[in-house]
Amino acid sequence: MKPTRLAGPYNYINGKWQAQLQGGASTQNRNPATNELLGHYPESGSKDLDLAVQAAQKAFTSWRRVPAVKRGLILLKCMQLLESRKEDLARAMTQEMGKVLTETRGDVQEAIDTALYYAGEGRRWLGQTTPCEFEDKFALTTRMSVGVCGLITPWNFPLAIPSWKIFPALLCGNTIVFKPAACTPGTATQFVRILEESGVPPGVINLIHGSGPTLGRMMVQHPGIRLISFTGSSQTGSEVGSHCGRLHKKCSLELGGKNAQIVMDDANLELALEGALWGAFGTTGQRCTATSRIIVHEQIYKEFVDGLVSRVKSLK
Repeated sequence: MKPTRLAGPYNYINGKWQAQLQGGASTQNRNPATNELLGHYPESGSKDLDLAVQAAQKAFTSWRRVPAVKRGLILLKCMQLLESRKEDLARAMTQEMGKVLTETRGDVQEAIDTALYYAGEGRRWLGQTTPCEFEDKFALTTRMSVGVCGLITPWNFPLAIPSWKIFPALLCGNTIVFKPAACTPGTATQFVRILEESGVPPGVINLIHGSGPTLGRMMVQHPGIRLISFTGSSQTGSEVGSHCGRLHKKCSLELGGKNAQIVMDDANLELALEGALWGAFGTTGQRCTATSRIIVHEQIYKEFVDGLVSRVKSLK
């Protein structure tokens, strides 16, 4: 497979692709199978983060007033672009982070499906009306945008997971500072280029590259970011949650799992065994939803274990 050259050392801030403001350091992005150099990406610092947050704050004043239906139409355009470039995105993702093509295609498809879902949500911007005890008043609820959202995503689903965070945030009228995993900057760059092409206005989404311990920590503590969404390890998530609690930020965490599959004595064993194999070893088990425990009814325990062992031995 011929390597796909990804973007150079650029962040995307206020609608412009630009080099970092401080430090000048960059990280090499290499194909894990061949060690081929795919690109260089910046190690952004506090000045870059401040600039991204300021752009998002400024854009929020107008973006929050765009009707939700129109925001949904931008996501619909994004879905169409993702669909038209599915194979190219999948191949570039495989080159960057090593997941096999059948799974990177699925990764892109999840982003496509998520875009379509949230495009439709723009027409379901519903509130409630509530009876009031005063004869000359009425009560209702309406949904309000939060503000600037800091989105931090991992390497193992470098398009699907960002889409789960970015699309609902945009649909709800929020603006974004997006930090992808340091080892999957290329996929994030291509995704933001598609969002830009879809019509997302300058400043509404800002992409900054850097490491979790430095840039990620600064994002969590930045006073201009009102919400943090983080997917990663439980240990790091505990630190993120404690900072958000202390700073009174909204916080969403998707962390490590200890996931059980329960197999009862009346189960279809063939289906149960296939489910266990995919659950445990799909994406080489490198996901928070991977099956790590199997709880089996005692009456079928030996048959199930023998079948599982036999199938695991045949895996390539």
